[in-house]
Amino acid sequence: MIDYSAVRIVFMGTPDFAVASLDALCKAGCQVVGVVTAPDKPSGRGLHLQPSAVKTYALEKEIPLLQPEKLKDPLFLAALDNWHADLQVVVAFRMLPEVVWNRPKLGTINLHGSLLPQYRGAAPINWAIIDGNTQTGVTTFLLQHEIDTGQILLQASIPIGPNETAGELHDKMKEIGASLLVKTVQGWIEKTITPIPQSELTAAAMQLRHAPKLNKETGKIDWHQSADSIHNLVRGLSPTPCAHTMLNGKLLKIVETIPLPTYHTLPPGHMKTDGKTYLYFGCGKGALNILQLQLEGKKRMPIGEFLKGYRFEEAQ
Repeated sequence: MIDYSAVRIVFMGTPDFAVASLDALCKAGCQVVGVVTAPDKPSGRGLHLQPSAVKTYALEKEIPLLQPEKLKDPLFLAALDNWHADLQVVVAFRMLPEVVWNRPKLGTINLHGSLLPQYRGAAPINWAIIDGNTQTGVTTFLLQHEIDTGQILLQASIPIGPNETAGELHDKMKEIGASLLVKTVQGWIEKTITPIPQSELTAAAMQLRHAPKLNKETGKIDWHQSADSIHNLVRGLSPTPCAHTMLNGKLLKIVETIPLPTYHTLPPGHMKTDGKTYLYFGCGKGALNILQLQLEGKKRMPIGEFLKGYRFEEAQ
């Protein structure tokens, strides 16, 4: 039986998504000798410095910690070498330079939130939903020069429900990903996993989808799109940063919707409401029933609560 604790692992990650993987490695008996995470960042009204979720976990477990501003800083690299890592594991961190990922003898393993080679990039969970996919997954792979292109180690498929949000998928994916990562690390140490080049998984006719970083323009609703497409955008950006439109000159974030594909009487972008229980927006095909929203300067609320306190400037 292989003693996994004999292999020295350095873990690199920042958000809550990464904590599940770090915790799973520790519980599986792996020896995590150090953690690398982002520097503390100002947050909230007082802009007080807040630690990352991974830092909080590392401190609780008394795991040595580094928070470099620059990954090529000689002082950081020297500190990293002092941990004598055999293997590095990366989950939701940042792009690593070769001088970092090529350091340990067993290389660097990354967990990614898609079925690579699909959805390379910063926001794979969001874009899989925005594009209307019914399936996604998680992939472990070896880091190399170009981002998210390294040889694949293991994958696991995950179904996406028709109304599932990015937040819900994120929570499901972090647990499945953590389990896959442990299996990968153990198999890699045991030398029972054969890396597969991503080119071998890419069919000649396959259209590769990408997952670029989200920005404000990503969430802007085009009401000439179909109700189904806008519904996918809404849930792909929920609970944050949210799809959005304008309502009487104010930004309106749309948090939860249900498409009404057979509702044809409303022109795109026009509204219909009884002022009490429902609010529809017309779309290029069908209409969109708004269930939860947030008007600029207000809290997030269900549609019934919103309508009780809102007075439309024009009758709809």
